Amino acid sequence: MSQYDYLVVGSGLFGAVFAHEAALKGKKVKVIEKRGHIAGNIYTKEVQGIQVHEYGAHIFHTSDKEIWDYVNQFADFNRYTNSPIANYKGEIYNLPFNMNTFNKLWGVVTPEEAQAKIAEQRAVLGGKKPENLEEQAISLVGTDIYEKLIRDYTQKQWGKPCTELPAFIIRRLPVRLTYDNNYFNDTYQGIPIGGYTQIIEKMLEHPNIDVQVNTDFFAAKKNYLAAFPKIIFTGMIDQFFDYQLGELEYRSLRFETEILEKDNYQGNAVVNYTDSETAYTRIIEHKHFEFGNQKDTIITKEFSKTWQRGDEPYYPLNNDRNNHLYDNYKALAEKEAQVIFGGRLGQYRYYDMHQVIAAALQCARKELG
Repeated sequence: MSQYDYLVVGSGLFGAVFAHEAALKGKKVKVIEKRGHIAGNIYTKEVQGIQVHEYGAHIFHTSDKEIWDYVNQFADFNRYTNSPIANYKGEIYNLPFNMNTFNKLWGVVTPEEAQAKIAEQRAVLGGKKPENLEEQAISLVGTDIYEKLIRDYTQKQWGKPCTELPAFIIRRLPVRLTYDNNYFNDTYQGIPIGGYTQIIEKMLEHPNIDVQVNTDFFAAKKNYLAAFPKIIFTGMIDQFFDYQLGELEYRSLRFETEILEKDNYQGNAVVNYTDSETAYTRIIEHKHFEFGNQKDTIITKEFSKTWQRGDEPYYPLNNDRNNHLYDNYKALAEKEAQVIFGGRLGQYRYYDMHQVIAAALQCARKELG
């Protein structure tokens, strides 16, 4: 292995961007991936002409022109706009929370009427500063929306009562006093025509890069550490250190995908199920990401679950306990001069795709000069 300058563990966005940038600088890179395919959680697979998002819906969005131009090197993007809807016991509401939502729920028509209704319901907090997700949600949108569209969905997703979740989680959700169903505020948004996998394929398609799938770093960790001068590690930081300080908490997901002999199942790419009686959090209908007109359709039901060893980790659970534990692992990581930790799992951070690319480019520039 002495001919390689870097071992990249994981072929998701962070690892692929770093490998690509290193190869352009003339470095020799070995990429290993424990799954049987590249691209990590943004992997898409074509089934009956439909690009199936195998690990949940991924919509690319950014306001950073540099990042937008960077990713457009590897794919052409369509004009898809993320406009999910919420299904609460058969009642349909627009997301993000906007004037369409407020009108359906309360019959209000003007922004002033909506603001007055929210202020009236916010009064239950008695003016106190929100200290948890429940209080933050009520402060933002009032009790009705919290109880119908936030509480049960959030508790299914995170496996904890909203009173035990940090307030910052809900601050990511946009609230608008306009009739605008576009979920994101970003300048650029879309889905790569032909799926995401091609992006990673093109990033890794370089004579200086060798890729090996079905390869578990932990099956030969000591050998890899001995053989490679520098390692980019995008897996779980606590696993790298053999959980010696304790386990960080993650949320995992389970997917049920089926092909249906109909051309349109739900009329939207993403429908969130916000009641507690429905076990899954959402249904994805993949063809709508690319405005498909195939005769059949493919849907995926997404179930959230507590992560246990052996499961795929999807989301870090960034509460005070876990953030403190991560800080301790980060201190260990900073002593590992041979290893750079990156991505959602390596940095225990909720990254969107554009943020992963930005972090990987920053890492590459710092490391490669």
